[in-house]
Amino acid sequence: MLFTFPGKICLSALAPLFVLLFAGSPGQSAVFSPKTFTLDNGLKVVVIENHRAPIVMQMLWYRVGSADEAPGESGLAHFLEHLLFKGTKTTKPGEFSRTISRVGGRDNAFTSFDYTSYFQRVDAHDLETIMRLESDRMHNLVLSDDVVLPERDVVLEERRSRTDNSPAAQLREQMRRALYLNHPYGRPVIGWMSEIRQLTTENALAFYRKYYAPNNAMLIIAGDATVQRVRVLAEKYYGPIPRRAVPKRVRPKEPPHRAARRLVLRNQRVKLPSWSRFYLAPSYSAGEKQYAYPLDILAQVLGGGSTSRLYRRLVVELGIASSAGAWYSGSGLDYGEFGLYASPKVGGDIEAVEKALLSEVRAALKAGFKAEDIERAKKLISAQAIYARDGIRAGPNAFGSAFTQGQTIDEVENWPERIAAVTPEQVMAAAKAVLKVENSVTGILLPQEASE
Repeated sequence: MLFTFPGKICLSALAPLFVLLFAGSPGQSAVFSPKTFTLDNGLKVVVIENHRAPIVMQMLWYRVGSADEAPGESGLAHFLEHLLFKGTKTTKPGEFSRTISRVGGRDNAFTSFDYTSYFQRVDAHDLETIMRLESDRMHNLVLSDDVVLPERDVVLEERRSRTDNSPAAQLREQMRRALYLNHPYGRPVIGWMSEIRQLTTENALAFYRKYYAPNNAMLIIAGDATVQRVRVLAEKYYGPIPRRAVPKRVRPKEPPHRAARRLVLRNQRVKLPSWSRFYLAPSYSAGEKQYAYPLDILAQVLGGGSTSRLYRRLVVELGIASSAGAWYSGSGLDYGEFGLYASPKVGGDIEAVEKALLSEVRAALKAGFKAEDIERAKKLISAQAIYARDGIRAGPNAFGSAFTQGQTIDEVENWPERIAAVTPEQVMAAAKAVLKVENSVTGILLPQEASE
């Protein structure tokens, strides 16, 4: 899973959901039908018209995230996200959000490994207001120790509350660190506590000047707005911002994984044990990309809800688990991940659950997948996607995530056809390529033993 840490509220922007947002009904040629143009300074603009309600959403996506941080500066991308609410040459600290609130809107931001995104949702009449405010902080941010250092304490407390006080979050963090032997995806987005404490005003400003440029961003306007109006306002507010040289994304690569890794975390706060396993996998943008679409189907067939193979076997038939499932996160710029998970029923045996789950996976790999199971999975994915598209945020999430992680608008729009074309043989090939024990990290969360 892809965990993000927004500036003011924690949003669970999980990559599998982004994938679902891409989808439409199989065979449907267009999902969101966006209109696009590019300003002279390199800012890419996407307009998704939806006139059902007088509401607009603005999302500004920067092609920079925690995986772009220098060694020793973990958490800097997320920290800067916080600081963009602290004022500019023309707005006082907190004025940005107060202005949005006064017109009845809402705003927030979130950071991930590959991107940072800022958004506002307001009445359509206030589109110009939010475009003026967002463009202002793209190039006029003002920071000083007076605002930076107290906000650093806020991030430290966020780290304590969301990770250090959560055994499950601690285990996930350790598993990611074990999964990635060399790549920065193994660092937490929020950063390591010791490194957050060392972040300075100079660090934040340098990162801002390095990456926050119009030619490193995508502006997405969705809702009750025409492309003509958006073009006029974008030229007015974003157009004058000069482009800047932005470093090419060059990241370390993973060495071959030759040994399975296993982590056990005991904690007195744990009431119900849990088991999980992460596999390093290709993404839609990197690695053996032909497996990405089949892996989405595989996750649905194996563990996508109460009708899935793992749930039926462990929860319904054997009655030894309270939950069981699978997931695929394929939106990473460099790598993807495939996951399995399960928890025993109250008083149950975690070892028995692990044994049964892995046995079922092996049986699936041996016997293959039925065509009807694959088709059912496609329909379930499409249904979930249709529900997600009901709001105006689905399109901006899909295109922004795709842009910052190496995909194109056409790939988003053509996603339904590619999913519809997946065959059982392709699902089997993807499963055999990815579900290798030496390519995995297993995590077990257990209660503290009485003697410890």
